[in-house]
Amino acid sequence: MIDANPEAELRRRAERRVRAKIGFRNNAVMYLFVNFGLAVLNLMTTPHYLWFLWSVFGWGIGLVAHGLSVYGTNEADRERAVQAEMERMRRR
Repeated sequence: MIDANPEAELRRRAERRVRAKIGFRNNAVMYLFVNFGLAVLNLMTTPHYLWFLWSVFGWGIGLVAHGLSVYGTNEADRERAVQAEMERMRRR
């Protein structure tokens, strides 16, 4: 459905984008704090086995994926792809 008020649609999209950026920032900050704490705990208790790296790598993969979903796609490219797909669907 196309919004009759383009300004309202623009605001809705901007709010969604801001929420995504804030969510990624919160995820990144928690990643740093939690993994720093785990590293300290690990080095104080069992320094011969660096088990905290499992969290760093596992959560890091998720953090990279989250970052790519927020910052990795160009909005103009996405809109062109949507328009192209809509045009293909109309021709059918």
